Amino acid sequence: MSSTPSILRELRPTFLLALPITAGHVGQIVLGLTDSIMVGRIGAVPLAASTFANSIFSTVFIVLIGLLTSVSVRSAFEHGAGRPAAAGEVLRHGLAIGAVAGVLGGAGLQALAGRLAWFDQPPEVTAAAREYLTIVGWSLVPVLLKLALKNHLEALHRPWMPLRWVLVGVVLNIFLNWVLIYGHLGAPALGLVGAGWATLISRVLGLVGLAVEYRCSSALALARPQHWLARLQRGEFRQLFALGWPPAVQLLFEAGLFNLAAVMMGWLGVVPLAAHQVALSCAATTFMFPLGISQALSVRVGNVRGAGEPWRARAIGFGGIGAGAVIMLAFAGVFIVAGRPIAGFFIDDPAVVDLATRLLLLAALFQLFDGTQVTSMGALRGLADVRFPTAITCLGYWLLALPAARYLGFHTPMGPEGIWTGLVVGLVTCAILLLARFARLTRTPRPA
Repeated sequence: MSSTPSILRELRPTFLLALPITAGHVGQIVLGLTDSIMVGRIGAVPLAASTFANSIFSTVFIVLIGLLTSVSVRSAFEHGAGRPAAAGEVLRHGLAIGAVAGVLGGAGLQALAGRLAWFDQPPEVTAAAREYLTIVGWSLVPVLLKLALKNHLEALHRPWMPLRWVLVGVVLNIFLNWVLIYGHLGAPALGLVGAGWATLISRVLGLVGLAVEYRCSSALALARPQHWLARLQRGEFRQLFALGWPPAVQLLFEAGLFNLAAVMMGWLGVVPLAAHQVALSCAATTFMFPLGISQALSVRVGNVRGAGEPWRARAIGFGGIGAGAVIMLAFAGVFIVAGRPIAGFFIDDPAVVDLATRLLLLAALFQLFDGTQVTSMGALRGLADVRFPTAITCLGYWLLALPAARYLGFHTPMGPEGIWTGLVVGLVTCAILLLARFARLTRTPRPA
């Protein structure tokens, strides 16, 4: 185990890097919340349609987020090795991957928008969601290009630049929602379709703004691609895909587990499903904090690996993992003490509030393990260890959590709380095994 002074010494730069990354994630949460509020003002059907369409979009987007984590890992390694031009080449290839993935994803979602009847939703919800999903689906192109550039900049320890454009995007999206949903400033009132156009336009302008600032920054001149139109290299694509596909599968496993948990809650009734959404919204918000630390750990561990100082990875990793655990324990205390008023903020139904309060107690239990598994995963990603953690998530989420949730939810008196207990089983398993994996891989002693 690393000494306490070395852990504390490495913790400060990790926090400084994690702070703007976390703020960007919270900004996205705020964006989703304001979208729901503004669409909800025009009726229940548009709100249900946007929720339905965004659940489809987010499943595709989450997988592609995992694919582009490789840009961060590779750029961090080259930056740590003192090869800024090589980091620029990583970005060039990452942008190519983002562009192709965005076009394929947008085309796939447009095709799926014509077949939403497969999901057996109410006809009015399906009809309203069709055009909205098509428009938002094509926003994958700018959002993935921006994500590749964001990951590259964070790997170069320039996280404030993408954060600025995240915040600009939030404000711009709210303004465009106001104009296009409700028909202000002479624009037609487009309703839900207007919200789709607002999302697409704000994402395009956010990409353009970030790209222009990146291009004009003299401090980043050495890390920019020197020949944008040069021939792309198969070897770089091979490395990016090797590092990117396992995180994509990991995120698919996790998203799939929680989506299936929502489906199982729906089998138990409207009240359990509503309570599940309330508790999960709270847990998803607190999750943004260890997620920011996780991404900072990927960068910092990748930096020291590239710099030929692998012995520092242990102190960096344990410091970030410990900090994430402390933060999540604090949130757990909030859920225990204030679970009922928090649930009451979302809804007035006493039955939903009562069940959501009990689920928040279980959320308090898995906060520690949820934070530990995501920060450990980030530290392992910085070590370029991605395949074995994917096997761990498959074991924890699909071979343990899902069967446990189904058994406890439907074959014991626990009901909804049994489903969440199954989620806890998966998160505990993944947290323990991922932490042990990181501890084993970082036993490299510091040379004399």
